[in-house]
Amino acid sequence: MSLRYLHTMVRVKDLEKTMRFFELLGLREINRMDNEQGRFSLIFMAAPGQEDCAVELTHNWDGDEGLPSDSRHFGHLAYEVDDIYALCQHLMDNGVTINRPPRDGHMAFVRSPDNISVELLQKGKPLAPQEPWASMENTGHW
Repeated sequence: MSLRYLHTMVRVKDLEKTMRFFELLGLREINRMDNEQGRFSLIFMAAPGQEDCAVELTHNWDGDEGLPSDSRHFGHLAYEVDDIYALCQHLMDNGVTINRPPRDGHMAFVRSPDNISVELLQKGKPLAPQEPWASMENTGHW
């Protein structure tokens, strides 16, 4: 019996804000399904060249009173990045809080507008510690 990864699904409250967040990470919309009868949309986003590792954003048109909740029960999404410092700076410059800064040059955590925890991991060996990251405190939780 074989098994193949398809995607990770997360429910979102503000579709446009959440899509913008994932676009800041470098993901792009690769597929969309709007279901008029069920009143929901499924938007699949993936990093270029990695379309087989998509995130499915499920948006209920009539809202979802449970969102945004803590979402820690979900766990997190993880992405490997070429330069963790540059991406974290890009995210901060666009209003994203860095919950766990990359003090070690290796790992950071951020949250989407729907409180989805996203882990960022430096590709290859950790980068040398540098400011402002090395002395930056945690903000909130991840």
